[in-house]
Amino acid sequence: MKRLLLWVPVVAFVAVIAVLASGLFTPADRAVRSAMIGQPLPQFALNAIVAGKPGLASADFGKGQPRLLNVFASWCAPCIAEAPILMQLKAAGVKIDGVAIRDTEPALRAFLARNGDPFERIGGDKESRIQFALGSSGVPESFVIDGRGRIVHQHIGDIKADDVPAILAAVRGAQ
Repeated sequence: MKRLLLWVPVVAFVAVIAVLASGLFTPADRAVRSAMIGQPLPQFALNAIVAGKPGLASADFGKGQPRLLNVFASWCAPCIAEAPILMQLKAAGVKIDGVAIRDTEPALRAFLARNGDPFERIGGDKESRIQFALGSSGVPESFVIDGRGRIVHQHIGDIKADDVPAILAAVRGAQ
């Protein structure tokens, strides 16, 4: 009996190693599912933050045409990396609006001058209220809003070239 008890720690150790190893070799589901998908865009009205560009309100959406809502900031490095892709989406006919998070007009003007301006409207969200209402966890983050004003797609992080087909498909399917 004592000999059998000697093997219990070894068996327990092997079992723990087997569980840990199976976790290393099994791919994790990294998809983040938003609770906002299928929901109407939260009500908001943001003042213009860049001279010459109108502000942004939830009333600007849901007028029959899908739009891409991009949550960004001039101080955000991934937003700089995403800028050429947003220009590419604009050239493909995607209507893009922006919510600038905790930003200033001079910084945004410089950002748009350096990186291009794909936005039809930009609203300033100085306290991140709209960002949090959208369920956004950071910048950049983008939402496809359908022609009825409902969120149909959420893209977390910067949009990369590989993501363009999925974004275009979501916009085209969001009539």
